[in-house]
Amino acid sequence: MLRRGKPLVTGPELDDRQLHRTLSELRPTQQLHGLGAESTRPLWMPVAELLRATGRDWDRRVHRISVLARALPPVVTDRWIKERPRDPDALVLRACTRVAQVKGGTDWSVAWDVYGDCMQAAETAPEDPTPLLAMLRLMYICGSPVHAAVPVWTEAVTRDPWNRAAYHQMLRHMSPRGHGTLMDMIDFARQCADRAPHGSPVALLPLAARVELVAYRMTRDFATAFAADGHWYEPRAAAEADTALAKWFHTASPPHAEALADLNLLAFALTRLKRMDDAGPVFRRIGRHMTSHPWDMLPNAVGTFQYWRKRARA
Repeated sequence: MLRRGKPLVTGPELDDRQLHRTLSELRPTQQLHGLGAESTRPLWMPVAELLRATGRDWDRRVHRISVLARALPPVVTDRWIKERPRDPDALVLRACTRVAQVKGGTDWSVAWDVYGDCMQAAETAPEDPTPLLAMLRLMYICGSPVHAAVPVWTEAVTRDPWNRAAYHQMLRHMSPRGHGTLMDMIDFARQCADRAPHGSPVALLPLAARVELVAYRMTRDFATAFAADGHWYEPRAAAEADTALAKWFHTASPPHAEALADLNLLAFALTRLKRMDDAGPVFRRIGRHMTSHPWDMLPNAVGTFQYWRKRARA
């Protein structure tokens, strides 16, 4: 009799069980029935308790609010703001939720009011990088040039110097698929990784830039797309993987909020480099937690992930 393996876990909350429980309390079936209208407990209270428990762990706070902003119905933050108009958590979440609703290519004349919410949240929570990252995301959506985004990013990393999300957001902004150039993106990734402290996930930024480089080449003409995978055979690619392994994966640093996203990025790079001995321990740490990016660059992302995981762990 064939035994089926356990299904993959692909939720945006990754391995954050507290975040998963909070999202479960606010799932659509409850929303359809008034989100607990029979209870005296405010519908926003589970979110408030989660963010209060997160405290000053800015890395985890950024991750949790990012997921909540995409998942929560607007009524949650609206009622929270109405009942607690000066609550910093409510103001920050409202700003992030509104940014998440802005469509790509939106003109600044439409998004300016959302930018004002980000500014208010940043002033109300002067140590929190989250509203600055929401502002940076809004600038990306509205097509702001890199030079306009740099001061916002600088303020975010002043508040939390090695915040993983801040570096990945700025990398995306600098990408040629965003609003920058290949050289700007690659130089930024290398310089940040060189300066990053031992154990910081910023050490993986050059690999993230290489994935973005390959993705960019794949969107070009047929000949360029066909040769895109050749970027993994460059000597520099192997050096970037070595740095990620030595400076992050093999360290004793505690896992950060989006460690599984970085593990998937590292595993993807190692399979492209055909380094299965190194990929095995990475896949074992990943377990069943597959992230859509960067596997979605390949045909049949789930099947490809399972194939390489089985081969690497053999």
